[in-house]
Formats: sequence, C-alpha cells, structure tokens
Amino acid sequence: MAILKVLEIPNPRLRCTAQPVANVSEDIRRLMDDMAETMHALSNAVGLAAIQVGVEHRVIVINAEKEDGGPQFLYKMANPEVVWASEDRSTSMEGCFSVPEAYAEVERAAVVHATYLDENNQPQKVEATGVLATCIQHEIDHLNGVLFIDYLSPLKRERIIKKLEKVRRLRA
Repeated sequence: MAILKVLEIPNPRLRCTAQPVANVSEDIRRLMDDMAETMHALSNAVGLAAIQVGVEHRVIVINAEKEDGGPQFLYKMANPEVVWASEDRSTSMEGCFSVPEAYAEVERAAVVHATYLDENNQPQKVEATGVLATCIQHEIDHLNGVLFIDYLSPLKRERIIKKLEKVRRLRA
C-alpha cells in the first residue's frame, strides 16, 4: 500500500468528472487500499475520492460509524450513486483536504440511500444519515467535479481561496 498525494485547489483535475469502473478489479482494490491508507494518514479524515488523488475513477472510501451504531466501518465504494435523497435538510461543518484549512457550513439532504460496488465487486445498498450521509454526498460531489466551497456564496468562496493563496505563499 502507498500514501498518495492529495490534489489541492486550484488544480484543474479536481473539476474533472470521474468515469465509472467496469468492475472492481485487483487494480481498483489496490487503489481503494491506497486511498484508505492515505485517508488514515491525514488527521481527522473521514472520506476521500479517487479524483482527489488524481485518479479519474468513480471510487471513494469513507470511515464512519455504521448506521446501526456499530463501530467505525471502512466503506470502499466503486460507482457510488445516491438513488434517493430526503427533502429534509441537514447543515454541518465541512472541510476538505483538497481545500486545506477551510471549513464552512453546508446544507445537504439529511438522509440518502446509496448504491455501490464493494471491494469484492458485490452490489451494496446503504441508508445513511448524519456524518455518513454528509460524507457520501461530499465524496460523490468530488467525483462530479464539485467542491464543498461551490455551495457557498461567492464572497465566502473568494475569502477561502484568498486565504489558501496566502497560506501557500507563506509555505513557499
């Protein structure tokens, strides 16, 4: 397994639309494992999309509590798709390793039903609420070239971008 480099804005690859995988092959399983290792190496990481590591496949990994309240569970999802979203909304503080050191409240569906292929190429369904629902929506957005800052007002988005540019100048 390997720790992969996470792309940051304004990298144009983050705006690409990821392509579906035909099946979960050994290469896709290796990608999922590398993404999971990368996510665990990042402090406070909950999810990661393949597009964030420069791979244009519809693959995400999420580390969240199972809906039954069980312990943390590592979801490895290929071709994830929200097939139903509640009209009820939920607002939560979101951040992203592709938009480092930036956080903002984002409103999303409170409950989603999603389908995906697991690491064994088996079709799965999940009904998600709370952090898992937010994370599924956030990571699928990445696969569609959408960042959480796109949900913000132009003024808030511009402030975040300017702050990141300043941080980069200070790092250089």
